[in-house]
Amino acid sequence: MENIIEVKGLKKKYEGFSLQDISFNLKNGYIMGFIGPNGAGKTTTIKLLMNLLKKDGGEIKIFGQDNVRYEKSIKDRIGFVYDNSEFYDELNIRDVKRFVAPLYSRWDNKAFEEYIKTFNLPVKKKVKDFSKGMKMKLSLALALSHHAELLIMDEPTSGLDPVFRQEFLDIIQDFMDESKGVLFSSHITSDLDKIADYVTFINNGSIVLTSSKEEVMEKYGVVKGGKDDINDDLRQELIGLHEGKFGFEALISDVDSIRTRYKNLVVERPTMEDIMLYLVREGKGNV
Repeated sequence: MENIIEVKGLKKKYEGFSLQDISFNLKNGYIMGFIGPNGAGKTTTIKLLMNLLKKDGGEIKIFGQDNVRYEKSIKDRIGFVYDNSEFYDELNIRDVKRFVAPLYSRWDNKAFEEYIKTFNLPVKKKVKDFSKGMKMKLSLALALSHHAELLIMDEPTSGLDPVFRQEFLDIIQDFMDESKGVLFSSHITSDLDKIADYVTFINNGSIVLTSSKEEVMEKYGVVKGGKDDINDDLRQELIGLHEGKFGFEALISDVDSIRTRYKNLVVERPTMEDIMLYLVREGKGNV
């Protein structure tokens, strides 16, 4: 099984922030959720993948090739969807297509027209009059109309209504087959709960975890109990502890042991949001 994305020891330093030895792989046939709080380094990492920023160190390979040396041929095989897609405001959809289509060797006009129809986009309306959801639909149509093998998406569902977010996720799943891949950056972790196969969590410029979603869900649990249930020994095992007036809740990484030793506690399966919230609260840089 080949890696469609390989990142090793990636570094980028700014005033007051730096990416530190970022490493992760995405295999063909899978969707990776790239999660973390705002300012964690998600967008910087994606810009480095796209060679929109110059890295300070490390290695990036996409389709097994160096992303700088083979930038043109690599980008011909990638579909990009960003939160703030930039289009010339005075253009309509046909105008946008005339600009974008020549950039791709496998542009499929029939597929583009089908997506425009499916998304119910107005072909004569100027982009400046599009809603955020309409702009996102146009970005997705462009990304999917040149037979891309990899989708890289930075917060694509941010600000979208729940109905279109679900439609968006369905489209991504329809896109997938064993030869393709998706890197999906988002802080809306409920979307990733639905479609991600793998999860990479970044915080403060460092990778906290990168693993299959199921392995992450099996490793962690959310534990809840009353104020009288907590003691010093238990505190040492709790991650991102939150204590309220009547009780506590926290993340745990040794689920079976906690269940065996503290039968009075409630242990629940976490969501990706739970895991991100408690690890960020704990200030974890590595686990």
